[in-house]
Formats: sequence, C-alpha cells, structure tokens
Amino acid sequence: MRIILLSSIVPFINGGARFIVEWLEEKLIEAGHQVERFYLPFTDDPNEILHQIAAWRLMDLTLWCDRVICFRPPAYVVDHPNKVLWFIHHIRTFYDLWDTPYRGMPDDTQHRAIRDNLRALDTQAISEARAVFTNSQVVADRLKAFNGLDSTPLYPPVYQPERFTHTGYGDEIVAISRLEPHKRQALMIEAMAHVKTGVKLRLAGTASSPEYGRQLLQRVQELGLQDRVILEDRWISEDEKAQMLKEALAIAYLPKDEDSYGYPSLEGAHAKKAIVTTTDSGGVLELVEHGRNGLISEPDPRALAEQFDRLHADKQGVAKMGTASLNRLAEMKIDWSTVVDRLTA
Repeated sequence: MRIILLSSIVPFINGGARFIVEWLEEKLIEAGHQVERFYLPFTDDPNEILHQIAAWRLMDLTLWCDRVICFRPPAYVVDHPNKVLWFIHHIRTFYDLWDTPYRGMPDDTQHRAIRDNLRALDTQAISEARAVFTNSQVVADRLKAFNGLDSTPLYPPVYQPERFTHTGYGDEIVAISRLEPHKRQALMIEAMAHVKTGVKLRLAGTASSPEYGRQLLQRVQELGLQDRVILEDRWISEDEKAQMLKEALAIAYLPKDEDSYGYPSLEGAHAKKAIVTTTDSGGVLELVEHGRNGLISEPDPRALAEQFDRLHADKQGVAKMGTASLNRLAEMKIDWSTVVDRLTA
C-alpha cells in the first residue's frame, strides 16, 4: 500500500509528536508498504489558525496514495477518501484548557467565535475518517465529550525497546523528559527537601526555556540539595537514556494532565522500573496501577517524598513492581505489530 503520513510541527522542536510519525514510518516500510512522511509548520495563534486550516483543507492527496494517516491537528482536515487518524490531541487551548489559566487569550466574543468554528471544523473533518484511533483513553474521552465522536485507543510503543535493559536497583529516581513547567520537575525538587531516606533524584533533558532551567538549578541550591539532586539541562541521547535507566531505583513522570502515558513511562517499563506519577497526570494513569507497577501520589511535595522513601526502603518490592511494569506493556498490547495491523486494516 502507498501511505502518506501527515502531521504538523513546530519547526526546530523535537519530541514525541515527531517521534511517533518517524518510528511508524520505519515500521510500515518493514511491513512492506511504500511510505512518504510530510510535515507542515503550524501555529495555534488565534489570528492565523483558521487561515492555516483552510490551506490544509485545499490539499488533495487522492492521486498520490492509497491511504493517508494523520496525527497532530490540523492534519486531519486534508481531503482523502481513505483517511485514517492516529489522533494525538486537540488544540487544547480551544478545548479542555479553555476554562483554565492556560487559555492564553481573552474569553471574549471574537475568541469564542474562533473556538466554536474550530470545534465545528474539527468535528466535520474527523468524522470523515475511515477510522479514528487515539494515543490514549484520555484523548478518546475528550473526542467524545467535545466532538461527539467515537474512537479507539491505540497505544504508541517506544522505538527499539530492546535498548532499554535492567542491571539492578540503585538509589536514583530518574526523570528524563523536556524540562518544562507542566512536566513539574520543580515539584520533584521540592519533594526531595522532605525525603528521609538516601534516595536521590536525577533530572535530565533540555529546557525549552533557558530561564526555566536556571530556575530549577537555583531551587536546588536554595534548598541545599546539591548532593541529592542531579540536574542535567541538555539533550540526552538514546544511549545515555538507556544507561541512566539501567540501574535506576525507579522513574518519575508526573506531568500535569498529560494526553498519554508518555515515552518516559514506557522507557522505564522496558527497563523494568516502577513508575512514580501523580493523581492528576492524565494518560499516565492508564498505564500505572498503584502498588503493582508503580506508585501514584498526590501532587504535593510531602506526599511525593513519602512515595520516594517507600521505594528506597523496599528494594524487594521495587523489583516486583519493575517486573509488573514490563508485563503491563504486554497486557495493554503496546507493540508495533498491533499498531501497524490496526492502521493498515
């Protein structure tokens, strides 16, 4: 089959939204398909958003491929009779973040009109798809709530899971992801001020804002945690990531209301590590079962510190959770063969 993978990007920003497309391309080619991958830049500026969507809608890929698979908005507005969606998220400021401090625009007549038109356009374009998959049940629930559309969760696997191995359980809880306020590295640092065991914390990843990286380092110093918290504000290669996880005590991933479980969770599970998250971390809660393959904490520094200490004090329990963490991936069918079969059916 000739397949085009179509998604939007923010130029020069790497992350999971690109990885899911690039990794799928490789797996589809391995399965014998011809694949082209297209990205177009996109901004969610309210003054430009509807014009950009109109431009995407004018693209007709019917002559060029047997199937188009669409990812980030607004790629799914493209015209094709055999359109399949692996829907990653809405433009959330116009959906679930509208009535929150993260809206980033006035709640006035003009912006409500843009919101309402965007939702109507999304509903129309998504309903045209032959099949609609999401990267989590959280996103499927949003599609149902806001657009009245049914969809099926199709969980994204990690690339080359065999690189993530396990050699033991040390003292470090490892958190590898972009350094972003909504990823809540600051909360983890605050928690380390309350731990009572010898547990340590390693935070690693690139800060999208240099200022946020400086703020995190300053907070470590203010709390006198230089000997307990390792902060690496830089790009972490896949090989380095695997090395950090090999002997980690556990991994921590506690974003605020994440769309999916996140690649850090999967990478940790493949390395047989328990996953620490919070009650408000969204899609991560589809993967983590408290006390079985990880721990779920209230998003409070003292509560989180208690979970960190619990792990450090019970290495035997940590080993059991690590094994369950790996087994959980098989239970949820998080693998590339399932993904390829569903998207090409």
